[in-house]
Parts: sequence; structure tokens; C-alpha cells
Amino acid sequence: MASGLVRLLLPAPRLLLSPAAPALAPPVRGVKKGFRAAFRFQKELERWRLLRCPPPPVRRSEKPNWDYHAEIQAFGHRLQETFSLDLLKTAFVNSCYIKSEEAKREKLGIEKEAVLLNLEDNRELSEQGSSFSQTCLTQFLEEAFPDLPTEGVQSLVGFLTGEEVVCHVARNLAVEQLTLSAEFPVPPTVLRRTFFAVVGALLQSSGAGRAALFIRDFLITQMTGKELFEIWKIINPMGLLVEELKKRNIPAPESRLTRQSGSTTALPLYFVGLYCDKKLIAEEEAARVALRKLYGFAENRRPWDYSKPKEGVRAGKAAAAS
Repeated sequence: MASGLVRLLLPAPRLLLSPAAPALAPPVRGVKKGFRAAFRFQKELERWRLLRCPPPPVRRSEKPNWDYHAEIQAFGHRLQETFSLDLLKTAFVNSCYIKSEEAKREKLGIEKEAVLLNLEDNRELSEQGSSFSQTCLTQFLEEAFPDLPTEGVQSLVGFLTGEEVVCHVARNLAVEQLTLSAEFPVPPTVLRRTFFAVVGALLQSSGAGRAALFIRDFLITQMTGKELFEIWKIINPMGLLVEELKKRNIPAPESRLTRQSGSTTALPLYFVGLYCDKKLIAEEEAARVALRKLYGFAENRRPWDYSKPKEGVRAGKAAAAS
């Protein structure tokens, strides 16, 4: 009788959707032991279901002990930056959030006058921060790599201000948790816009010098470990190399096979050298290696100088340009 009772308490085997689900416990003698076994099994099944289908992410603001004003203040202190609190709050407000909140109020039957939120969105701050960031990054890169052509600089700036890099930085700075958006997780386009709005708020609060250092510390560092031609896609490296050598009054390069190994095997290995004036200028990835050397973007280049720069000239130029 006890065995039958235990079987009735346990879920049917057809509810288990995966071999990884907990197996049915064998019949246990005794009603109390049967209840305990069934209870443990239910707990194990719930735990397995949570692991298999985790709950959707929840905003930090929807959890207990959330103080938005205190979190906004803490944001600036964490980054060791001085923000105007009103500007910083505006930087986190997106137009999609305002529209969604007004729609919710309208559904509740609130009067039209009370439906409208007295909030300013971050569009203006974002445009200002994005323009300043692009100008500032262009100046940083032109100073660091004076031989890099304009197209290469633009590719690096586009990489550093793209969605992937900016959203990665924004999430690690907890910008996503403070962003007021209609959706969560925050869509990449909205998160990118919010990050540049934060830059715009810093620019207006502390000036161009601090904003330039912020961009250097959090965006320029994303180039660490990156190879130039992973970012700057060039179709004809040899043609570009010929053009660059012509600008420098250097004869056209000559390719020579310097070494080879296993030419009759399935995986042959060839070493190609590029010579100018009988001097070897590159090996293996011939044209690309030569271009990296010409542009000063070689793997053994000097690390980026993070010492305190002369802020006056650079900051003034960036602010004027933005």
C-alpha cells in the first residue's frame, strides 16, 4: 500500500524532457519516508528546471533596496569623475522609455495632462558625446600613428565607436543597469546612445580635458591585442604597399622565395621576402607585414602612453571641433 502511495505522489515519467532530468526514486516503505522522498524529488525537479530554463533577466531597479538617486551619485564616484547630477540623470533617459511610460499611463486611464512625463531625453547629449568622441579619438590616433593614412585612422575610430566595443565597455561600467529604456536587456543601439550621452554629460560637467581622458582610458584600451588588419579591411595589400613606397620615393618591392619546406607534402610551407633596393623589408605575410612596419603598427610597437597628456591644446581642439 505504501509503495502505491509513493508512486502516486511522484510525477509521471513522461514529464521528464531530458535524460539529464532526475530519475524516479524507487518505492520506499513507510508513508512518512514516501512523503519525504517525493518532496526531495519535487525539489530536485524544480532545481533542474531552473537550470534548464533560467528566468529572464531582471532590471536591478526591480529588485529590493534600490535607490536610483544614490546609484546615480555612486556612478560618478566609481569612475572618479565629477558629473552634474541633473545632466547625468538626463543622460540615462531614452526616448523609448518616455514613450513606453506614457503609453502605460494612458492605458490606466490617467488624464491626458498627467500622462505626459516631465522628462528630457538624452538625444542632444548623445549627439554631442558621439561627435566629441570621434574627434578626440581621431586626434589621439593621428598623434600615435602619424604614418597611418586617413582611411586607416577612420577604420580604427569606427571600430572603437562601434556597437560591439561601446556596449562591452558600457556593460562593464554598469551603464546598462542605470539606463532607462523600454526593453531589458537594453538593445545595443540604445545602450550605445546612452554611453555617448554619458560622455556628453561629462563634457558639459567637467570640460573637454576630463572627457578626453575618459575616452582614452575606456575606449583606446580596447585596441589592446588587436591587429591592424583585423580592424582595417584592405582588399589589395600589395597595391597599397606599392602606393605607400612610391610616396616615400622607394622603389617598387620585389618578391622572392627565400625558404620552403615540405613542398611535396599535403601541407607545404613557403617563406616569401619582399625586397626594396636589395634590402629585405618583410617576410611571411609579406605585404601586410611591410605595411604594419611603415605605419608604425607592428606587434613590437611602443605601448600607449597613459601618462597625463597636455590637455589644453588637445581638449581645446576637440571641443571646438565637436
